[in-house]
Amino acid sequence: MQKTAALSVEVEHKVLSSGSGSFASLRKERYFAERLRPLLFVAVFVCVFYLALAASLKGFEWTLPIDVLSGRASKASEVIFYNVRLPRTATAAVVGAALALAGAVMQNVLRNPLASASTLGVSQGAAFGAALAITFFHAGIGTDGNLGAALTVTSPAVVTVFSFIFGVASGAVILALSLVTRISSATMILSGIALGAMFTGGTAIIQYFADDIKVASIVYWTFGDLGRTGWTQIGALAAALLTAFAYFYRNAWNYNALANGVYTAKSLGIPVGVVLVVGMLVSCLLSSLAVAFVGTIGFVGLIAPHLARRFTGSNHRYLLISSVFCGAVLFLMGAEVFSRFIVPPAVLPIGAITSFLGAPVFLYMIFKADGWSK
Repeated sequence: MQKTAALSVEVEHKVLSSGSGSFASLRKERYFAERLRPLLFVAVFVCVFYLALAASLKGFEWTLPIDVLSGRASKASEVIFYNVRLPRTATAAVVGAALALAGAVMQNVLRNPLASASTLGVSQGAAFGAALAITFFHAGIGTDGNLGAALTVTSPAVVTVFSFIFGVASGAVILALSLVTRISSATMILSGIALGAMFTGGTAIIQYFADDIKVASIVYWTFGDLGRTGWTQIGALAAALLTAFAYFYRNAWNYNALANGVYTAKSLGIPVGVVLVVGMLVSCLLSSLAVAFVGTIGFVGLIAPHLARRFTGSNHRYLLISSVFCGAVLFLMGAEVFSRFIVPPAVLPIGAITSFLGAPVFLYMIFKADGWSK
């Protein structure tokens, strides 16, 4: 398969090089544009990452990130920067990239533009697991017994493990249904929505029987918070992101063939069943880990792949790269820019910000786009 991919690239390049007239010029322009546009996302990501760091330091002795990195800032500024601000911004970038990458692959293997962690019940399953841990395993009770102390999850590791398990379980149920009953991709999305509704109802029932302190802890977790992670969690999620990206990029040609139809992919000798199952499994694992660390995040994994597709097209050699950086940019903008400047000096919950800003953008894309495959 790799030889076939390399041969296809060589043939495409020869065709482009040997062409003549305006048609060949247009094809060559598109040939190089597909490769240059992902670099544009990288440049935008670098700028937004710096802007997010600057926004997080605003009001603290008017310190800029370049001052801290060059050693010109005070000792207090360096401590705040390296222990609080930089981990939060790095978490936003890695989580956004992970959700976007998982969403891009889900939308391809399911051949449904609405596929994402939130529409397949992964996020809702993670929220249910967190509610279960907080209520029955005392993972969110404050040490002094008052309501204010409940707003700090006292056992984040327990909550993370439970939310990860139930997030993966939700994706596993969808996969099992697809393998046993051979349901269509549209039915799979509907099954995910139904499963998400079930987990949401279960979370509501847990909140109904929990006391005020536990309910406050559950609500606080579902708001989403980038300050829960340290460098250990960031490193684990970054390693998972790089591993998943390496696997997905290695199968980029398989995803391109699958985008042209199941029968086309089978005729090219691609094991469609294996590509679908493994792709969904890795995507669910990646998105579950991201949600388990920071809480329920909506629309990033749904919108970012579509925005990337409108710039780079549907070729997954470039779409996967663009989706990663597009997701990181979207989440950074919501996490460190909009959440800090909408109602200053308060920092709004990131989960609410992504949903509030993502829904209008998604509606705009629906009405403006003339086809999801373009």
